[in-house]
Amino acid sequence: MANYAQATKSISLENYGIKNADVKYQLTPDELHDLAIAKGQGVEASSGAIAVNTGEFTGRSPKDRFIVKDDITAQKVWWGDINIPFESDKFDALYNKVVDYLSEKEVFVRDSYACADSNYNLNIRVVNEYPWSNQFASNMFLRPTEAQLEDFDPEWLVVNAPGFMADPEVDGTRQHNFAILNFTKKIALIGGTGYTGEIKKGIFSALNFILPVFKNTLPMHCSANVGEDGDTAIFFGLSGTGKTTLSADPNRKLIGDDEHGWTNENTVFNFEGGCYAKVIDLTEKNEPEIFHAIKRGAILENVIMDADGNVDFENTSITQNTRVSYPIDHIENIQVPSIGQNPKNIFFLTADAFGVLPPVSKLTPGQAAYHFISGYTAKVAGTEAGINEPLPSFSACFGAPFMPLHPTAYAEMLSEKMKASGVNVWLINTGWTGGPYGVGSRMKLKYTRAMITAAMTGELEAINADQFATHPIFGVQMPVECPNVPSEVLNPINTWQDKDAYNAKATVLANSFKENFKQFEEFANDEIMAGAPKI
Repeated sequence: MANYAQATKSISLENYGIKNADVKYQLTPDELHDLAIAKGQGVEASSGAIAVNTGEFTGRSPKDRFIVKDDITAQKVWWGDINIPFESDKFDALYNKVVDYLSEKEVFVRDSYACADSNYNLNIRVVNEYPWSNQFASNMFLRPTEAQLEDFDPEWLVVNAPGFMADPEVDGTRQHNFAILNFTKKIALIGGTGYTGEIKKGIFSALNFILPVFKNTLPMHCSANVGEDGDTAIFFGLSGTGKTTLSADPNRKLIGDDEHGWTNENTVFNFEGGCYAKVIDLTEKNEPEIFHAIKRGAILENVIMDADGNVDFENTSITQNTRVSYPIDHIENIQVPSIGQNPKNIFFLTADAFGVLPPVSKLTPGQAAYHFISGYTAKVAGTEAGINEPLPSFSACFGAPFMPLHPTAYAEMLSEKMKASGVNVWLINTGWTGGPYGVGSRMKLKYTRAMITAAMTGELEAINADQFATHPIFGVQMPVECPNVPSEVLNPINTWQDKDAYNAKATVLANSFKENFKQFEEFANDEIMAGAPKI
């Protein structure tokens, strides 16, 4: 368990406009845990973790995420449905209302930082209305030492007030909840939602602007781990594709599970000090590292427990997006500090519910750029109202909701780094095999792990070229053999009884890729366009 720095000073929030507040500064996770329970805001699970309910919002609200449009952002941000502009004067007025709301209240303040590489440290002060939200910040951001706290100078401020409800007609928001970034004032303002993910993703979004624009460093929505030989592997993927699960490998040290930077020095560093994992259908057998990380200090969100505090991880009656946050040292096998050298393999993870993409395939640089910009996974029937069959879902750079710049800006940086480092890029389908969702079955985790292991050990790379088959529609290279994986699984058409049905479904998905990519074509070069499906 980490040693948490104890505050030897008290602080005032008057300079932020929060007046006469009862400031609880730098409380330990144990203290915050006990306070949340005493206030009736959480219940202790049998594992020792605290379980909380985030209220109305059990996930992020992308349509209520805004960026203040000003001299810094006006010409650089890719404005649209993802990056929604907010007026400076509206921000100032709303900020003043939020700090007035927090004035004379008990508030919880935490000083922490992002970016494990000391050359990129971003000091953060988080002000929370609730103790468990402050414990989340303790889990997820990097924790300063007592010496660092003595002269701590926060660069960014996060103000988090779940109980404050905006008035859309007056405040300029879409509805009563909001998450707004102000790059000039260096403030992330969050209100009307208790979902803790808004706190971490607010800072992630800020770094996705700061690092490429001012530090020439690529920010990535990915997990990463490192092998005994110092080889770093990077895992890109949207929620539910296995990004956290597959990076928690007992044979490799975890760098981090969600947010990283790739520097010009060819190093990869974690932005965070913890993990925020989905726990739907979590079992000790399939995901032992995450299962055992759920102990005192961890925060479970929106789970159902019995009278004895035992969690039913299969119960999704509150949400499919059940979560746990924990400090990274709850995982035994971690890299300290959270920095890796020499990226050797990149894995793009997708949960293809159509069941047509290969479980493992190697990508050319053009294909890698095309799939990175596309950011494909699939929404499964039943996960959202009105979805009765699988739907393709595209999120540029595997993290569009957090990317203030145009996706091609990140893709170009990634492409340059891939070529300079000679990294291998693999597409991994953790989704369905033998047919689409409802007909086929989910790819076995042990097979996916075996394929990734073979790629990282060089066993797949060592296969002769004639032992790779070219997918007739997507053009990717599929190995015909892989240790510990049945050969018939490796080519998806072989797992379908109806080959014509497979080709028809693959064509439908390929057309979806091409339709989605139309918005990027004018920015893409010939090499990237050559990576598109062949129809």
